[in-house]
Amino acid sequence: MKICDLHTHSTFSDGTVSPAGLISLAVKAELSAVALTDHNTAKGLPEFVRAGKEAGMIAVPGCEFSADYEKTEVHIVGLFFPERAWKEIEDYSELARMGKRHSNEKLIEALNRDGYEVSAEEAAALTDSEIFNRSHVARVMVAKGYASSVRDAFERFLNEDRGYYTPSGRLSAITTIRFIKSYGARAVLAHPFLNLDEEGLLRFLPEAKEAGLDAIETRYSEFSTEQERLADGLADRFGLLRSGGSDFHGATKPSIMLGYGKGDLEVPFEYYESLRP
Repeated sequence: MKICDLHTHSTFSDGTVSPAGLISLAVKAELSAVALTDHNTAKGLPEFVRAGKEAGMIAVPGCEFSADYEKTEVHIVGLFFPERAWKEIEDYSELARMGKRHSNEKLIEALNRDGYEVSAEEAAALTDSEIFNRSHVARVMVAKGYASSVRDAFERFLNEDRGYYTPSGRLSAITTIRFIKSYGARAVLAHPFLNLDEEGLLRFLPEAKEAGLDAIETRYSEFSTEQERLADGLADRFGLLRSGGSDFHGATKPSIMLGYGKGDLEVPFEYYESLRP
């Protein structure tokens, strides 16, 4: 069975593998296609696409946007962005990056205030992106012995309910879908059950479909068999295509393998073929 992975991250957001390194891993994993979908940036796409051509691997240029729907964070993945859109992605995401910078400043200040010696410079050194995020702060905390793992750092310090982290301002989910569609790219709702419950999805999906939403992730590393079934049902109900991916981050999420998630993920290559414009 030919498989693909349409949701991954590199060092240009919160992953630990370079864009070219993702291509190398995809070849070793015998994937038929792989997408790079860094958070709110397209800066890794030139290296990624170039490496894909050199390796004979189908490399899908994408981006995962952090967006807002009814004051809830949802993630919208754009796939198959043409090169002319890459600079526009940076401009569109600038508002989100401004909010992220402010959120980062408040997070570092709060940690320092309670005696955790973490600096913005240390976190920034762990990414090729111009902005670090909580996963980079978590890795610094692990290196300094404040936490035993990235997961432990999130559970004890970096989740919203711990008092250190204040969410940044986010882009509108509906506006983001329209932005993606304006370049002829495919708009996909990522990991639908991680942020919205079934009731929330039934409110969101009709509005999102009207705005141009193409697909929903029905295969994802954290999904149970029941969640896959529910996602398939939502795709059928709203006339959406299917997508899926591992959400690979490298060492940031060591239990998730490119293409295979926690070992049993299979995203059929047919998903790529149906989504390809």
